[in-house]
Amino acid sequence: MKLQEVTDYLEDCFPLSLQESYDNSGLLIGDKAMELKSILICLDSTEDVVEEAIRKGANLIIAHHPIIFNGLKSLTGKTYIERVVIRCIQNNIALYAIHTNLDNHKQGVNAEIAKRIGLSKCRILQAKKGVLCKLVVYLPKDALELIDKALFEKGAGRIGNYSECHFRTEGIGTFMPNEIAKPVIGEADIRSSISEYRVEYLVSYSKLQAVLAALQTSHTYEEIPYEILPIDNKNQDEGAGMIGELDVALSEKDFLQELKTIFNCGAIRHTPFLNKPIKRIALCGGSGSFLLQDALRSKADIFITADFKYHDFFDAENKIIIADIGHFESEQFTTNLLAEKLKEKFTNFAIHLTEINTNPINYF
Repeated sequence: MKLQEVTDYLEDCFPLSLQESYDNSGLLIGDKAMELKSILICLDSTEDVVEEAIRKGANLIIAHHPIIFNGLKSLTGKTYIERVVIRCIQNNIALYAIHTNLDNHKQGVNAEIAKRIGLSKCRILQAKKGVLCKLVVYLPKDALELIDKALFEKGAGRIGNYSECHFRTEGIGTFMPNEIAKPVIGEADIRSSISEYRVEYLVSYSKLQAVLAALQTSHTYEEIPYEILPIDNKNQDEGAGMIGELDVALSEKDFLQELKTIFNCGAIRHTPFLNKPIKRIALCGGSGSFLLQDALRSKADIFITADFKYHDFFDAENKIIIADIGHFESEQFTTNLLAEKLKEKFTNFAIHLTEINTNPINYF
């Protein structure tokens, strides 16, 4: 199997366009034409993880966090980042990062956390704006079913929990082919008219190229009339954090004890208890303090994340419990998520989870 088969699949599931502007997800080291032996999945691509890949005969490491983040000006081995890059190149090991594009996907990191906690009725906590467009297609009425099916399969027409959505109006289209045109109907230099639909679809920019490719193959016209219009709506399928509910409310102490067990936390830093049951839960894997106001607006009882600074805890203002469970702890099951996703596609290929604990934080 070629490396490109894996990267194409991952980027189809979790498009790189979902990553934040500061991020560096994607293929960091390697030739997409290289033959793969096996895959090692980790949270952080440390030196120990590279040595583990060598021992296991894995020549692709898939990491959540990109080790090359701010660029490299030299490769002398003076930092662990440079040593990892050198060791990978020396051993022909490809390195791929899947970071905020996985964070911002509704089936990504936060969905895995929500699943582990047992949440239902989940939705994105801070839905993204500026990531949607309206695709307007003009088509003959008898081609509607075929084109609808093709575009829906590629992700057009999704609105929150609803799929296969479009709006159509009926009208008359006119055209006059020139002498080299090859129209499905009509004749050269004669103006014709046809009863058509104007069909509107909501499309994420991350899906747009695939949707347009499907339009090209399914539409019956030689020249396809369509428009792409940017819109400012929030996309409920893309964004940061997640919110959901427990089926049965728990006391604050019991819930934190469950969190500590599920995520094997050395400690949980939290704001004072509010003496009310925990039912509605906001969460964000990794550094999520920027979502506190969203958690408050959503009426969550608790906000689970990591990397809160001392003064930021005061912002809870006794309206919500902040529970900082640790960066590594919150994202550790990302490896399981990726392994399960890859096994759906590549059923007969060796996929390993790292046995190395890459958490740089210890508790005494």
